[in-house]
Amino acid sequence: MSAAGHPEENRPRAAAALTDAEFVRLVGTADGDALAAAGLIARGLDAVEVPYQVSLAAIPDPPATDADCTVAVGHPTGDVVVDGDSLALEAAEVVAEFAPDSIDPELALAGAVCAGVEPSGRLLERADLDRRPGVAIPTDDPVEGLAGTTLLHASFSGDWRAVEGALDALDDPDDRTLASFAALSAIEDAPPRAAEAVERMLRPYVTDRFETLGGFADVLDALARTQPGTGVALALGREVETAAIDAWRAHGQRAHAALREADTGRYDGVYVVRTDDGSPGLLGTVARLGFAYRSPESIALAVTDGAAAAVGESAVEAPIRAAATGLGGRTTARDAHGTATFDGTIADFTAAFRGAL
Repeated sequence: MSAAGHPEENRPRAAAALTDAEFVRLVGTADGDALAAAGLIARGLDAVEVPYQVSLAAIPDPPATDADCTVAVGHPTGDVVVDGDSLALEAAEVVAEFAPDSIDPELALAGAVCAGVEPSGRLLERADLDRRPGVAIPTDDPVEGLAGTTLLHASFSGDWRAVEGALDALDDPDDRTLASFAALSAIEDAPPRAAEAVERMLRPYVTDRFETLGGFADVLDALARTQPGTGVALALGREVETAAIDAWRAHGQRAHAALREADTGRYDGVYVVRTDDGSPGLLGTVARLGFAYRSPESIALAVTDGAAAAVGESAVEAPIRAAATGLGGRTTARDAHGTATFDGTIADFTAAFRGAL
């Protein structure tokens, strides 16, 4: 929670602003961590009977004036700003100030996984999750899970027939064999950081919803980027699992296809993935997968005409903001990832971004 002072000091103030409001508008960025955070706050507001509205966007619009409290989740413009290493974990701390019984620990931990934060602490104890060998997928079908997951990118990603053929060759693999297959496939012809990235989907925590915590996180992120309405319903505890899996499957297939079919270029410090298929939300996933599993450079930039996303080893806000501003665009950035919309072509933004570096 950002403001002057330490987060622990600001949480009571944020809680007071939320519970004193007659109407709250929650505006989050289009990613799984922000979706989980918004869902946790919305559940808390439900518990204390404060009306609210939730919206997500890759680049949120300036706050509207029809709410007496606007909560910015993952971006800097609001009466209350939720930030931190994990937006969901910070949101849970705020909600604990006024509606602790409303907190869904699995939702908070899934948000943390989206942010790359290892589950730990009181919420993990409260969730009481077991770990098992295997892979973190949101379905009990390993073919569907490995083909659709965006926790890795390998030769079979997005291709159900390729996964099915590979698993048939393994002759009824158990969980440990599946994990070894996924890990070895992900690091083949990949940069060294792929070995660390693929660890996110090994030895998963078992959950009631979507089989595993990593699978739950993958679904949250896909929904935030492609079907935010369904995502909000899921974060609020509605029974939308079938629609959620359908959206997750389609998002994974598109992201892997976009990365595989893209025209790529390697420059000093940046690996450029040029694609014709890309909304800002989809480009965020393509950039993340490209950075983890394909980029030999310290930044991966996924770009199409009018939109781009970047993921790097360190903050990318300065170059992506400079490039977008020079082309009459807008951005949102947090830590090592950012998204932009702009007026121009792939070549225009690529040149501007490289120049800003």
